[in-house]
Amino acid sequence: MTILHELKEKIINRKAVIGVIGLGYVGLPFAVEKAKVGFQVIGIEQNPVRAERVNNADNYIGDVKDDDLKQVVSDGKLKAVTGFGVVPEIDVLVICVPTPLTKNLTPDLSYVEGVTKGIAKWLRPGQLVTLESTTYPGTTDEIMRPLLEETGLRQGVDFFLAHSPERVDPGNKRYTTKNTNKVVGASDPNSLTVAKLFYEQTIDHVVPVNSAKAAELVKVFENTFRAVNIALVNELALLCDRMGIDVWEVLDAANTKPFGIMPFYPGPGVGGHCIPIDPHYLEWKAYQH
Repeated sequence: MTILHELKEKIINRKAVIGVIGLGYVGLPFAVEKAKVGFQVIGIEQNPVRAERVNNADNYIGDVKDDDLKQVVSDGKLKAVTGFGVVPEIDVLVICVPTPLTKNLTPDLSYVEGVTKGIAKWLRPGQLVTLESTTYPGTTDEIMRPLLEETGLRQGVDFFLAHSPERVDPGNKRYTTKNTNKVVGASDPNSLTVAKLFYEQTIDHVVPVNSAKAAELVKVFENTFRAVNIALVNELALLCDRMGIDVWEVLDAANTKPFGIMPFYPGPGVGGHCIPIDPHYLEWKAYQH
């Protein structure tokens, strides 16, 4: 049996051990979902307070149900550690770490690079590594792959590497980790095949694309789209106020059109972890071209 077939069999039979690196608003819900369907999940969380809270089933993420966390911890399906020494035990490593900006509004990939180096020290044949952190097109292929291949192992042959951007909308009761369509891309067919299979175990609909770069661009486009339209509707609200026009009436009427428009409403502006930041990742990469 080849390395690829062995990993696929482990995933299908729920025998694969899953490692989730970063147990924040993306990582912890994902870890719980995997544990709920029978996978053994190890969270790698460098914040010892968070790791201890997970091991005590003390929930700190609103999108995770308290009872779900208690159940998977008590069943021994989820535990958290603070170091990378467990990496050899893990079959699939999912990276969910922050990608902030520097003070000059350029990408800060120090977390991604640090985690990749931590994995590389323990990387073994037959593992799948996926990056879920939002980033510019090229991060997976140009930053992560060389660091992992310094081990002498080759992507698509000895290990597998993919990008699948998170689409978490904290507090959304309708769309959760399970029922939100999941994009996945990889730059070799073996990595794409096994990554797609992995995500299909717990997510209703997986959308494959032909490269990691395409998957990375999907996410920064989505959030740039939202940032642009939030800005547009807020400017429209100011204009309507000056002109004595009811902006809500205008928007409600415009949104009766059955094509070519979607609702955006005035508010305090962009916020959260992603939308104020991600357009700068796209902007930075675009300047290079």
